[in-house]
Amino acid sequence: MKYTFFIFSLILFTINCKAQQMVQTPDDAMKLKINEQQFLHKPMDSLLKQIKPELKFVMGTRDYPSYFSFRFITVEELRRSEKGRKIVSLYVYVKELIDWNFEKRPKKQEYVWTKEDAAKYGGLDVIKIKVIEHIQD
Repeated sequence: MKYTFFIFSLILFTINCKAQQMVQTPDDAMKLKINEQQFLHKPMDSLLKQIKPELKFVMGTRDYPSYFSFRFITVEELRRSEKGRKIVSLYVYVKELIDWNFEKRPKKQEYVWTKEDAAKYGGLDVIKIKVIEHIQD
């Protein structure tokens, strides 16, 4: 009986630890950079699953290497200047060239990360993570 309880507790603890996402608030985004080695050369999906707050802004850049710029605020919020507000930007560089065409994205949704985007780009290999925190003045 002791062993059954111990095994059950161990399984429950393991499940609970896996369910905890690394980024609970936008201020936690730096944890992704600190733990960058955990995500390198793995699909971008594995990184995005570690982010609990909604990513409200995304922009893809077709440079070499290609990268996605994510923010936790909408484009409208970004355009409104609020003195002292912290803006956290997450840049995820990927190995493959991305097919990000601004003109082909749905109107008024150009900066929104959709389920279709996740399906299309989620399998791309992460090669670098950058986090920039900026205070508006």
